[in-house]
Amino acid sequence: MKNKYICLCLMLLICRLTVSAQNTDVAKGFAIAEKQTELLLKETASARNNPATKANMVSPRTETHTGELVLIPSKDWVSGFFPGELWYLYEYSNDKKWLEEAKTYTANIEPEKMDRTSHDVGFKVYCSFGNGYRLTHDEHYKEVIIQAAKTLSTRFNPVVGCIKSWDGRKEWKYPVIIDNMLNLELLFNATRFSGDSSFYKIAVSHANTTLKNHFRADYSCYHVVDYDPETGKVLHKQTHQGYSDESSWARGQGWALYGFTMCYRETKNKAYLHQAEKVARFILDNPNLPKDMVPYWDLNAPAIPDEPRDASAAAVMASALYELSTFSPNGKLYRAKADAIIKTLTSKYTSKIGEHRGFILLHSTGHKPANSEIDVPISYADYYYLEALLRQKHIKERGKI
Repeated sequence: MKNKYICLCLMLLICRLTVSAQNTDVAKGFAIAEKQTELLLKETASARNNPATKANMVSPRTETHTGELVLIPSKDWVSGFFPGELWYLYEYSNDKKWLEEAKTYTANIEPEKMDRTSHDVGFKVYCSFGNGYRLTHDEHYKEVIIQAAKTLSTRFNPVVGCIKSWDGRKEWKYPVIIDNMLNLELLFNATRFSGDSSFYKIAVSHANTTLKNHFRADYSCYHVVDYDPETGKVLHKQTHQGYSDESSWARGQGWALYGFTMCYRETKNKAYLHQAEKVARFILDNPNLPKDMVPYWDLNAPAIPDEPRDASAAAVMASALYELSTFSPNGKLYRAKADAIIKTLTSKYTSKIGEHRGFILLHSTGHKPANSEIDVPISYADYYYLEALLRQKHIKERGKI
């Protein structure tokens, strides 16, 4: 009896220590984020006031290796992430200063609700206006989301069953990239807001077609699948940002995990949950995944362990694993893996306060084959890191994200 009592006390102590460590990661992560984002706001305002800066530059994207802050127009696919970060800071702190900054930077993205040339209208509009509506219920934000969904729907081809990704690429006729899965969240919510089921149907068609054609037998995914727009036939399965056509580009695997987890949330289609779990196992069991859980930019890159890491991929994976943990019988495992990623990112990948122009996470890889944005901070890494921190906090407090 005495031994059982001792064991019970030890178990309770371990649980308390685990929860305490999680609380420390969240508090530490947001403390860094608040200080860094205050700096980034100042740096961005200063850069935008520089006569040499074009007037349409609205969001920070990255810092170059020479220390220059890179600003982007709303048309850039990354533009909505910084407003989203500001919304997450407001959600965590309830500090009105973040609310006002979030409103200002979100308003800069509104022109994108009409951009028919980009599949990334979901990234741009939902990360900004979607979070804004979730936290404020501003009816104008809802209207922007519905219009953006109408715009995105114009890129859907019912013969292919997918939303087209890029225009003007000579090497492909109708490219669809795995990243596009995350733009579906905009469509699901537009149906919820408007009652128009066409958005939902497009999202489901895109998810089903992607599930059918984007994955290999081991549940890794291709980056690009090219279709014949007239017949729907698959023409090519290739990469654009990965090492090779048959390799596993790390952030792409993260997009797949996140996308199908989100689609299960929105539809309760068990096929999506099954796919998300298989993708999770591919990532977590991969022999080339480092012990610290921050992947190399491609899991099959030839010079591992001397390849660049991708903290952005790790942040996307952590956020997705937290949500997946709320749906799966394997939830404890996924949550533990997400916790491990967050612990590593918080302790080893965050910038020192006052450095790197105010970005939060270091060591992301944007586009290695193009020698672009390698081992630098990038705003979408910061966005998904803050999202993951909030999801960890919410699961602990209320059992859901």
